[in-house]
Amino acid sequence: MQKYRLLREAIATHSQIKLIEAPSANDTQLLYAHAPSYIQKVVAGELSDQEQRAIGFPWSERMVERSRRSAGATIAACQAALIDGVAVNLAGGTHHAYRDHGAGFCVFNDAAIAARVLQKTQGSDFRVAIVDLDVHQGNGTAAILKNDERIFTLSLHGENNFPFQKEESNLDVALPDGCGDAVYLDALSEALHTVKVHFDPQFIIYLAGADPHENDRLGKLSLSKEGMCKRDQQVYNWAAANALPVAIAMAGGYGKDINLTVEIHAQTILSALCLDQSLNHNAR
Repeated sequence: MQKYRLLREAIATHSQIKLIEAPSANDTQLLYAHAPSYIQKVVAGELSDQEQRAIGFPWSERMVERSRRSAGATIAACQAALIDGVAVNLAGGTHHAYRDHGAGFCVFNDAAIAARVLQKTQGSDFRVAIVDLDVHQGNGTAAILKNDERIFTLSLHGENNFPFQKEESNLDVALPDGCGDAVYLDALSEALHTVKVHFDPQFIIYLAGADPHENDRLGKLSLSKEGMCKRDQQVYNWAAANALPVAIAMAGGYGKDINLTVEIHAQTILSALCLDQSLNHNAR
């Protein structure tokens, strides 16, 4: 949890970044992706001990509020990106949350909720692609959105990593342990091309996990810091080439050195400034 405070501090003084307090997702928005009974249990503190263990931390009123704001921040980032081209949630990426239960430090699935909010505000035909580059498969996102033809789920993840029982995304790219920069970036390039050809999105929600990095305790994929930067730039260049607004969530990052994890997350955000300038130039 400490990384979120450190990340905010790392970018707070940057003149080109405007920090806005995260709003809280309301019950109607949560219902776009979650079962009423599950929302009720979370809000009322009725999660069983087993359900809390699956999530990974105990229930509290602060946990509920933080979970609402984590989802609300991705919604707000989507709304801002429609206007400005790119916006970032300094947390989020809670892709292990299912419709009726939480898991893996995820209570509410911010990307699924935000994508559904975009459908409500932009029209049911609005096409959203969720580009999930966290090292772990976005199983909850895939399960929630599996029958939604207007939301495309891409997950580029470690083949032998959590969750060990995978769901079926629209496109899953499972990579072997020890995968380095070249293999990863080639796989990402091919995956983005597939998304464009077979779906042609109008908006991107990008889960920019720091956990593919070689320093990560849970990652196993061994990307360098430079490779992580190239990964982000590849997504941003693809978005700019297709004039696609992008909302970014930080997702996972569990480095042996927390400061290095924060540097990788900050690198993702600062690289997005170039995308912001490119999209604004294209709009003009």
